[in-house]
Amino acid sequence: MGDQHVTQQQDRQALRRFTRQLIQDVRALEYMLHEGVFETGITRIGAEQEMALIDDYWQPAPVAEQVLEQNTDPLLVSELTRFNLEFNLPPRRFEGDCFGQIERELNEMLHYVRSLVQPHGARVALAGILPTIHLSDMVLDNMMPLPRYHALNEALMRLRGGPAQYQIRGVDELFLKHDSIMLEGCNTSFQTHLQVAPDDFPRLYNIAQVVAGPCLAAATNSPVLFGKRLWRETRIALFEQAVDTRSSNLYLREMSPRVHFGTDWVRESVMELFKEDIARFRVILATEDMEDPFALLQRGEIPRLRALMLHNGTVYRWNRACYGLTDGKPHLRIENRILPAGPTTADEVANAAFWFGLVQGLAARYDDITEVMDFDDAKGNFVAAASVGLDAQMTWLGGHRAPAPELICDVLVPLAEEGLRQANIDEGDIERYLGILDARVRSQQTGAQWMLESLARMRGQGTRADRLNAVTAHLVRHQERGDPVHTWPLATLDRSTSVRNMQGSRIEHFMTTDLFTVNEEELVELVACLMDWRRIRHVLVEDEQHRLVGLVTHRSLLRYLTEYGTLKSGLEPIPVRDIMIRNPIAVSPETRTAEAIALMRERKVGALPVVRDGQLVGIVTERDFIRIAGELLDDSMQPASDEAS
Repeated sequence: MGDQHVTQQQDRQALRRFTRQLIQDVRALEYMLHEGVFETGITRIGAEQEMALIDDYWQPAPVAEQVLEQNTDPLLVSELTRFNLEFNLPPRRFEGDCFGQIERELNEMLHYVRSLVQPHGARVALAGILPTIHLSDMVLDNMMPLPRYHALNEALMRLRGGPAQYQIRGVDELFLKHDSIMLEGCNTSFQTHLQVAPDDFPRLYNIAQVVAGPCLAAATNSPVLFGKRLWRETRIALFEQAVDTRSSNLYLREMSPRVHFGTDWVRESVMELFKEDIARFRVILATEDMEDPFALLQRGEIPRLRALMLHNGTVYRWNRACYGLTDGKPHLRIENRILPAGPTTADEVANAAFWFGLVQGLAARYDDITEVMDFDDAKGNFVAAASVGLDAQMTWLGGHRAPAPELICDVLVPLAEEGLRQANIDEGDIERYLGILDARVRSQQTGAQWMLESLARMRGQGTRADRLNAVTAHLVRHQERGDPVHTWPLATLDRSTSVRNMQGSRIEHFMTTDLFTVNEEELVELVACLMDWRRIRHVLVEDEQHRLVGLVTHRSLLRYLTEYGTLKSGLEPIPVRDIMIRNPIAVSPETRTAEAIALMRERKVGALPVVRDGQLVGIVTERDFIRIAGELLDDSMQPASDEAS
């Protein structure tokens, strides 16, 4: 997440000072480009690995702070939340067995992180979005206590002027409001970096934009959020909405979110991107740690351009321009932010090799890719890939349209092979990593598809929480073995995930969210029909703002029918408010399951409405717990599977 020595900018004088420094940095960068001080003649690549930490119950484990206290490797750093970490691989030359080196280093770093988290009862999971993450995990208490994160949250909330509204549609639909940027912490990615010469930047950046869609389609690994099946790469939509400060009242204006694909091709220089982002997006973070870049240049030193890099770190292009120093020499990089974490390190390196190979291969064929590709087609491919993955129809060079698997396997994998050979990549690396990607696409078993098909296979078994736990458990086990995702069998329910789920669960893991409710002014007989038609024993009563106002139980309905008889003509219609239980006992989704069971026993109630922020979101009944207990008893009678043992 970048420099931690920051402040939120509210003081206008300080804002003007920082903005002046930002403009100075832009001018210094222009001067450096004009004077040719940038490193050229060498291509380096790099990567950043983000990861989730989970506990023995397959839920997020907020132990990052304790882990970092024991860490001795400066490459392992914090992320936004207490249940995420990131490590950065050192750059290496784009040649030889560089991809094999990256995979080995990833595995070594993961082994190191696992050794750090294990004493805290945690494990590492690589997924674009952890299937078992819940909204109750995304509270400010779970934000890492570092200045940058809190300053960024306060600044974006102030610009937004209220809670963020999220709406993502897939097979299911997610619709919610949230009052912080913490939902960004659901996302973990595998970011790749490509160092490029300044003169080559526009051409190579445009190519990176062109290949974003197909590369993402082959790599999707984030299909589930809060138990809902959304986009194949829900991470894309979630991140764009998490830091979006635009107002819905300004729909007539052309405004970009701070997370975006871009608005057009780069025509002449990297400066177009930096200047556009300064022009479009307000300064929201500042630092007093500033330098005079021209004074440094006059002394023969290279400035770090801290103001420009700080602002650049608050605008999240999916392909982002980066400035940096290596051994005292300035360089430019293209940072590819589109790829999710996981499913395995082998899959991640395969995705990276495909991306690097495509950029290299297209650069050798086309001096100007914009002559054969429309920008809107490149952007449309990216959105389609995020939404439906390999089911997307892609528009390729010259307007040719093809299904994503056909385009990738028949056209792009051979092109990537060509590009990697031109870069003198070892044949063994080319065969291994592009072979993994090709097999994944031909089988159409990406990480996202594996999760969705696993959940479909388990439909009707256990609870939703059991199924999500099973997916996460199998995902972690396969990751630790290292087999690429296209070789994985589908996940199944087993005793270990169900039992652990019951022991460490919250109400949101079990509650029913598909609710049949009535208004207090509606007819009592309607409640009777709902109970009969839907075979339920409790009907919730809510107002127009979805606030809980009452509960009708099967017992209270029987009393009414005993007193007034069944549906008889001539009787004055009775409203629900006359028989409902007013202000029923309710719990929040975060309530521990054991606490809810104790409360039901103590208060002798058969159901607990679930309320968040005053609004009705679910219900849990004694039948749910009886069913869960029965399933656990059945499981305990069965021998443990090989997967569980």
